[in-house]
Amino acid sequence: MPAEQIHLVRHGEVSNPQGVLYGRLPGYGLSELGHRMAQAAAADLAARGRPVSAIVVSPLQRTRESAAPIAAAFGLEPVIDERVIEPTNRFEGTRMRGPGGSLRKPANWPALLNPWRPGWGEPYRDVVLRMTAAITDASAAVDGGDVVVVSHQMPIWMMHLHLAGERLMHDPRKRRCALSSITTLVPRAGATDDLAEIGYTDPAADLAARATDVGAV
Repeated sequence: MPAEQIHLVRHGEVSNPQGVLYGRLPGYGLSELGHRMAQAAAADLAARGRPVSAIVVSPLQRTRESAAPIAAAFGLEPVIDERVIEPTNRFEGTRMRGPGGSLRKPANWPALLNPWRPGWGEPYRDVVLRMTAAITDASAAVDGGDVVVVSHQMPIWMMHLHLAGERLMHDPRKRRCALSSITTLVPRAGATDDLAEIGYTDPAADLAARATDVGAV
């Protein structure tokens, strides 16, 4: 039987003193606060008293570090899946706002003209397709229990909009996908490829006031 529930977990705060859009760049791990956020997500999942059969994680450092306390809580080895990675973005490594920010440079403006198919990076629909495929495969690979997928803000939010039947074009400042938040899905009628969202929790909310979240795509 497929997974009973799928929990999409966002990584914790990243150590990003320069305030750049880090995207898929290597070397961006969790801050001390980010590790505490990841622990909060793991504690939330453990407190639910539900069996977890598999943990799938993006290959980036911040997601692997965020998956570690969840893996320890359930005695599992995370499986890396490239399909749940952060989207590509041409502005990786730059600061978007402020003096010298990428948004102030006219040469970058043509990439921002089509929000339906963003010229700055991976199309929204492509993100939905790869996330759905990864979730479907992970759900089908277990014999009951839940699956945890540790990913990134934009891919998780794309799944939310897709499952809610809303348009994928959106204002990134209005995403409901906090650091170390958990978005829970279920397969409809036991199917692995027909999903519904049933819950959202923010177990690290009490830490958020001190967190910096400027590097998401």
